[in-house]
Amino acid sequence: MLPESFYRRKNVLAIARGLLGKTLVTKINGQVTAGWIVETEAYSWRERGCHAHDNKRTARNEVMFGPGGHAYVYLCYGIHHLFNVVTNEEERAEAILVRALEPVEGAEVMMKRLNAVRTARLTSGPGKLTRALGISRQHNGISLQGEEIWLEEGKKVSPRMIVASPRIGIDYAGADMHLPWRFTIRGNHWVSVPPGR
Repeated sequence: MLPESFYRRKNVLAIARGLLGKTLVTKINGQVTAGWIVETEAYSWRERGCHAHDNKRTARNEVMFGPGGHAYVYLCYGIHHLFNVVTNEEERAEAILVRALEPVEGAEVMMKRLNAVRTARLTSGPGKLTRALGISRQHNGISLQGEEIWLEEGKKVSPRMIVASPRIGIDYAGADMHLPWRFTIRGNHWVSVPPGR
């Protein structure tokens, strides 16, 4: 299990890069599922892509103002539960969206949750991966040091294998939509949308 100190560092971009290759694990209703993180996006109160831009607190984003090492799970388009890792210290609202995983354990459970017949592209997007891992809004705010959702060391990803590109679906962020704050593992087939497309 990654220590709290991993999440409470001040550089959200370094943490977003560092999450690539880490293993996201869930134990929901006794069923264990896990996958290597292959795609992340960083968000900070300092830029307009973030739910907490300019330190604006709402009921939705309140967990972002807590200490790093907690889950921020919100509903997108009224359909998808999106899983984020809160970072930094209290009152410094920053988080990292986990956009895609490469499954490593519990593929059969994942397929059942998604009503899928094959594993291909099963967790290649932020909405799909939360359903596959059993993550929902009820997990918003829980500690990543607990027994339901946690992160572990996985496989080492060399800096040359990391691709930085603009984040997806934040046209509302103006110039900040162009910040290269999305990180993917070069050539990985589980990435939601290959950079440059």
